[in-house]
Amino acid sequence: MEEKKVVTESTQTKMTNKQRRDAGLAYISDDSIFEEQLVCRKILQRLNFMDRSDFAGIQAVVKELFGESKDAFVNPPFYCDYGKHIKVGKNFFANYNCTLLDVATITIGDNCQMAPNVAIYTAGHPIHPVSRNSAYEYGKEVTIGDNVWIGGNTVVCPGVHIGNNVVIGAGSVVTKDIPDWCIAAGNPCKVIRKISDEDKRKLFRNEEIDEEAWNDIVSRMQF
Repeated sequence: MEEKKVVTESTQTKMTNKQRRDAGLAYISDDSIFEEQLVCRKILQRLNFMDRSDFAGIQAVVKELFGESKDAFVNPPFYCDYGKHIKVGKNFFANYNCTLLDVATITIGDNCQMAPNVAIYTAGHPIHPVSRNSAYEYGKEVTIGDNVWIGGNTVVCPGVHIGNNVVIGAGSVVTKDIPDWCIAAGNPCKVIRKISDEDKRKLFRNEEIDEEAWNDIVSRMQF
């Protein structure tokens, strides 16, 4: 009778910290992790000290930084951990001083805008101090749909999914998923109301888009 092999811990192939990180498991930022961050920081150094009027140059460096993008633009300064874990669709714009901690993947759809000081965090640490002081941490992906506008000083927490056609009010802390077609705000961020066809011509509060601008929008957009 053939003897069965006993698999012990010593004979198993252990996952590297990069593999653990990318699988959403607890991991430690070892030298291999810091090497990846070093590449990102060198690109950020160029981006954040570029001539602010060199729009084409900034756009080229952003394309180099992000893992996936098309016509993306950010107003420096901009901060992230890896860059390559950030995937954005067409016409992405991030205003001054945005921070995207992309330990896990951050996926953002088409035509999304971020106001100044928006922060998206995929990184987290254990709650209990014994576990937290062990140097283990984790990353949980964040997904944002198409046509999303995130207001200034908003924080999006790990694991959150924001739907399509959403507006997040300034100063919000988004801890839970936000569905499609709504305005949400607050700490914690909650849905205020749905977005409807009645909002098409609204500009600011009850003010409407003026006739000249509205006619131009109608001529160029499909409703």
